[in-house]
This record gives sequence, C-alpha cells and structure tokens, in this order.
Amino acid sequence: MDISYDGAPFHGWQRQNNAITVQEVLEKCMAKAFQSPMKVVGAGRTDTGVHARQLIAHFDIAPSLPFEPNHLIYKLNRMLPPAIAVNALYRVNDDAHARFDALSRTYLYVVGTRKDPLAKDFSYWGKQHTDVSLMNRACEILKEYRNFQCFSKVKTDVKTYNCTIEKAYWKQEGDQIIFTIIADRFLRNMVRAIVGTLLEIGTGKRPLADLRKILESKDRCQAGKSMPAKALFLEKIDYPKTLRQY
Repeated sequence: MDISYDGAPFHGWQRQNNAITVQEVLEKCMAKAFQSPMKVVGAGRTDTGVHARQLIAHFDIAPSLPFEPNHLIYKLNRMLPPAIAVNALYRVNDDAHARFDALSRTYLYVVGTRKDPLAKDFSYWGKQHTDVSLMNRACEILKEYRNFQCFSKVKTDVKTYNCTIEKAYWKQEGDQIIFTIIADRFLRNMVRAIVGTLLEIGTGKRPLADLRKILESKDRCQAGKSMPAKALFLEKIDYPKTLRQY
C-alpha cells in the first residue's frame, strides 16, 4: 500500500493509546472496507506533525476476501479523512515486509528564504542568510560517519545507532532551500537534528570544524536544535524489484 498524508492532524504514524495516529485511522477504515479486523504494518515511524509523500505499508488478507485494487483505493479514499490518501495497491510476495525489506528511505526538509503565507504549514522560514555551499561541505562530512547517536533522541529503544547515508545535499529551488537525505535507516529525530546543526553552520553560528566533534562526541547535547516537524517529508522508500508480483 502506497499512501501519503499531511502529518499536522496526527501524532505520528504508529498507534498510541491516547492520541490519534495515521495507522489507527487507516486500520479502522480498512476494517470497515473488509468487514474484518485489519493490521497495517508501516515501513517506519514518522513523528508527530511529519508529513509523508510516500509511506509504504503492508497488510495480509485471507484468500476468500475480495481484492480489486482500483475499487479498494476508491472506497478507502472516500472513507479516509482529507489528510490521508491511498495512492496505489500492489500484490507482493507472501513473505514481503514493508519495514524489513526496505532498501532506503528518502527525507526532504524545506527551508523558506522569504516569508510565504501559503507555505507556512509545510516549510520553515529561515529568516537569515544561509551558505548553501558550506552546508553541502558539511554533508560530505556526514557521509564519512556511521554512528549518529549525537542526532538521536536520548530515550529510544534502538539496538544500534549506525546508519549508512547514501546521499545528503542542499539545493536552492526558488525561494526555498531543500535538504535531501537518503539512508538505509534513520534514528528518531535524526533528520530534524541534522538540519538544525547544518543550519547553524550555514548561518555562521558555529564553524564547520565543529561537525566532526559533534559526531564523535555521540552526545545529543552537542548537536543543534531539533527543527519543526511541519517542514519534514518522508519522500520515498525503495524496495527490491523482486518483491512485487505482476
């Protein structure tokens, strides 16, 4: 299942006991559509307020249940709130797993260089001159490292802080500076903490040389602030081509 959503109304993707999440809303609509309880497994979590242009999830149905993708997409989109959309449905191998089979995930962070009332809910207004070239030099340093504990939330249940960053770069597009990062996995709060640190470098608040010290410290307190969730997008998730049935 390929879905997209505006993260503003939700407390992230994953079900919680006392808050509305994307997973909960989707599972309730799926249960109504199939007249049967449904569990939807996502490729990963997004935090409160973070958006997704593409989140992949999987679900299992009994062979006896009807499955006509186009009809189900239409039916679910009529039932789901405006902030969630189902874009596509695919049959996959029986052992396919949305989370564990993912090869890479792509995130974007959008920084505005001028005040734009129409972009305020989906970007961060930087307010200052930002050296994009200097921040791209910092991105090259990021790719040399594997341990990103300094950018992770302190209280988290991960077994390792290691991630492999495939690409990381900033690009000026009109009145926006867009940060793209692709990696095999991400830690909680990692992208927003990286962006906060790189913006401090790009606006002259700290020198480029500090980045290596931050990474090697493995200390969240040494890195920059966590940026607002509203400007962060889960853009794309890549899988092996053999996963999908035709």
